[in-house]
Amino acid sequence: MPAEAHGGVGKRIAYYRSVMRPKLTQRQFADAANVALGTVRKIERGERGVTDATLDVFAAVLGVDPSRLCADRGPAHTRVREAMPALSAAIALYDVPCDGPTRPLDQLRAAVSEVARRRLAAQYTRIVHQLPDLLLELARAYHGASAENKRELAALLATAYRAADAVAFKFGALDLSARLVELMRWAARDADDPLLDASVAYVRTETFFAACAHDAGLRALEHAIDSAPVPDTESAVAARGTLHMRAAVIAGRARNAAVSETHLDEARRLADQVPEAVYHGTAFGPDSVRIHEVSVAVSLGNDHVGRALTAARGWTPPSDLPAERRSGFHIELARAQLWSGLAGHAFESLEVARHIAPQHTREHPWVREDAATLRRLKRSDSEALTNFAEWCAAT
Repeated sequence: MPAEAHGGVGKRIAYYRSVMRPKLTQRQFADAANVALGTVRKIERGERGVTDATLDVFAAVLGVDPSRLCADRGPAHTRVREAMPALSAAIALYDVPCDGPTRPLDQLRAAVSEVARRRLAAQYTRIVHQLPDLLLELARAYHGASAENKRELAALLATAYRAADAVAFKFGALDLSARLVELMRWAARDADDPLLDASVAYVRTETFFAACAHDAGLRALEHAIDSAPVPDTESAVAARGTLHMRAAVIAGRARNAAVSETHLDEARRLADQVPEAVYHGTAFGPDSVRIHEVSVAVSLGNDHVGRALTAARGWTPPSDLPAERRSGFHIELARAQLWSGLAGHAFESLEVARHIAPQHTREHPWVREDAATLRRLKRSDSEALTNFAEWCAAT
């Protein structure tokens, strides 16, 4: 690290802010991090400390791992893994929660909405430290709820379990992820909401990806599509469309180009009927479908890779799409570029992904694989590539 970056948290933050492209003023940085300008000034001058949560937000804005900002703190990925046992303990008590306080329903709604927002922003460190207590509180509320509130609390539980699953799956805790998916299915049944059922079916596909059981995953998704509500509202259209997007990708992983294209065509048709937005926790619309076109082409590989480059040419996901989806686009694009012999462009795409969602990018297995390949292909390349490979633990 350059000498200017040493000398405490504040100086490190100021250094990375000053070398961003484009450079951020203190006010722009404060606005992006949603903190007061005076707070940023005091932290950079060393007059005020910084919490882990604030450090994670600053790191996300700067596109670096939190460990880059403070050498005496453990890396974000270490803190996430250290918090996993508490998360496991919380879900083990889903049906027999321990005694404790329970906030009113409106406050629980707000808390769940916040963790859902953080999931879409790929802020996994903040999620995993908040969720154990929240899951226990939601379980207490659910088991003690009146009949009129029980369905909503079940839906809130399913949403919170989804946020927990995002962390578990991204960080390779696949057994925990599978358990959380089953708890999502349990909660969704009690919520009695067909749109939530479709959302859970979308997430359940992770277990099939993890097991490389692509044909089985495709069957499960096609069953979910058949069971989805009639697409006569925007939410119902989006629910069905997200399932088609997911089915297109898993059919691609199964190397079934015809079925993949059929689902992608149906996703495009449905996307043309609704605005791009987050529906039941999943982004859907024309931009999301375009991102999935790239994903499908990469999944099919071989002669289809060129389609990924064509779909991405001259286009980048708009900034109002969730960070996790935007970073995923650049990770997929990097793989297509690498396979096409465009090593320099591939590294640029990986850097963009890191800037958008550092934790999501760092934990993505394709990022580690592709960074290692780039390092082998370009043994005498710049320090930036070496630093990136070390950052994502590429071997």
